[in-house]
Amino acid sequence: MPASVTGVLRWQFDLTWALAEYHLDRLEPADFLWEPAVLCWTMRPGPGGGWRPDWADSEPDPVPAPTIAWLTWHVGWWWSVATDHVRQRPARERDDIRWPGPGAETVAWLRELREQWTDALDGLTAADLDRPSAYPWPADAGLTVAHLAAWVNAELMKNVAEIGQLRLLRAAG
Repeated sequence: MPASVTGVLRWQFDLTWALAEYHLDRLEPADFLWEPAVLCWTMRPGPGGGWRPDWADSEPDPVPAPTIAWLTWHVGWWWSVATDHVRQRPARERDDIRWPGPGAETVAWLRELREQWTDALDGLTAADLDRPSAYPWPADAGLTVAHLAAWVNAELMKNVAEIGQLRLLRAAG
């Protein structure tokens, strides 16, 4: 087992990413926009081109079931912003995140985000890990970059499991 906190975080991330690759390798373009329920969130063509996510500023009740399209956009959004925070650069807004569309382009985008994240994670020192982080929680929460990295692992694990479950349900017909 890795001795450093960064080593453990990287080990856990790599384990989670292996599951992501399992599902990403098996996604078909039609999987992305398959709607698992009448009430769902997906990606829709935008008025000027591109894709726009269904969104509500306060969580609806009941919560809509997401599509794989929405989940992959969601991963791209929070992961881009997490990387911005770790690299100490201005965080992008939700509307700045562009989803590539249903298919191989989105898989390539997620793999690129993985490269950006692992480059950032691998460059962290012990002092960096102890630095305060105001994402994804409020600035006064008292949490650190190490907490952010652990959250990325947990959020990715959850989203990959959701993508996998949706892929399996669609395949099962």
